[in-house]
Amino acid sequence: AIISIKNLKKSYNGEVVLDIPSLEIEAGKSFGLVGNNGAGKTTLYRCLLDLIEPDSGEVLINNIPVAKDEEWKNFTGSFIDEGFLIDYLTPDEYFGFIAKLHDIPEEELSRVLDRYEDFFKGEIRGRKKYIRDLSKGNQKKVGIVGALLGNPDVLILDEPFANLDPSTQYQLRDQ
Repeated sequence: AIISIKNLKKSYNGEVVLDIPSLEIEAGKSFGLVGNNGAGKTTLYRCLLDLIEPDSGEVLINNIPVAKDEEWKNFTGSFIDEGFLIDYLTPDEYFGFIAKLHDIPEEELSRVLDRYEDFFKGEIRGRKKYIRDLSKGNQKKVGIVGALLGNPDVLILDEPFANLDPSTQYQLRDQ
């Protein structure tokens, strides 16, 4: 399994919001969570990414315990919400920053981003507009493509279709 969860529990103010005895997600598979607001979906994603500490249990990505080793970050991309973005940058500056983290040369970055022009619909690159001034949907597009830049083996997206127009949802689904 590319993602393994064992005895994962998380509580807030005495209320259990996450209780997963065992879950395995195989490599190459898509996996989605559906549930009401407050059901613990985002809490699970935050535990997967070691952004919050569970009360108990363990998350492994490619057999690497996320709470004990940083190696999983080299092959995992994620976008949970706008908090992942550096909103005082333009999208082009943000993509450049992410590319440097992954040692992607500038000319390769341009080629990679060119593949997403249909997804961007001409509203993202070269606009000299700060991320904070983009619509929620366009912020989401920036975050998703930023998560894809490192060509990750594991991609974690929370509510990937929220705020995206229907044609963009279809494009994302087919990626």
